[in-house]
Amino acid sequence: MKIDVLTLFPEMFSGVFGSSILKNAKESGVVSYRIINFREYADNKHKKVDDYPYGGGAGMVLRAQPIFDAVDALTNQMQKKPRVILLCPQGERFTQKKAEELAEEEHIILLCGHYEGYDERIREHLATDEISIGDYVLTGGELGAMVIADSVTRLLPGVLGNAESAITDSFSTGLLEHPHYTRPSDFRGMKVPDILLSGHHKNIDAWREQESFKRTWERRPDLLEDRKLTTEEEKRLKNLNKR
Repeated sequence: MKIDVLTLFPEMFSGVFGSSILKNAKESGVVSYRIINFREYADNKHKKVDDYPYGGGAGMVLRAQPIFDAVDALTNQMQKKPRVILLCPQGERFTQKKAEELAEEEHIILLCGHYEGYDERIREHLATDEISIGDYVLTGGELGAMVIADSVTRLLPGVLGNAESAITDSFSTGLLEHPHYTRPSDFRGMKVPDILLSGHHKNIDAWREQESFKRTWERRPDLLEDRKLTTEEEKRLKNLNKR
């Protein structure tokens, strides 16, 4: 998979893309990253990428030309056009489902904005997706691009040491993940649930499913609203609502 990032601050990505899972994925050849400073594509003497908005108003707006030309340079030899993702507070909220969708792509381009916003022609004629990582405003799109790159990369085959890790993560199943424990079994009087020490894997799996559902009900009940519940989950919900 190819992940290209268009940004005015490429130095922000060196630590994230050069560490941990993202570094390992790159070194193993599963994914390649390119960080492009789209200022290099500005067609003016001073490499200016922003300008005053037509009609007046506060702030500066990113010009269409540098970003269009940068994307053209990345894609002009390609038969299949990539997904071009605009990081934007107005975009759809990023979810695990979206990460799984993007992980099926061969190539994605992440556009990191700054200043007051983008020239609308970038949104209308260049971007295939608009994504927001939450209902708040950041200085630029770089942190959002890092979040998307990380969540997509870890879903690619061979990236995680245990293939089941991505499957059982919170949100992958539509529920929050169950509690985890490790050694020692008794720490300062706080004990690991007996069932996890029993060695009975069927019962352990049932306990984890129950705890996952319970945690979701307690912390993110909105995730259950549109979920098609199994018969067992309906029983769990009924018992929880009696409390």
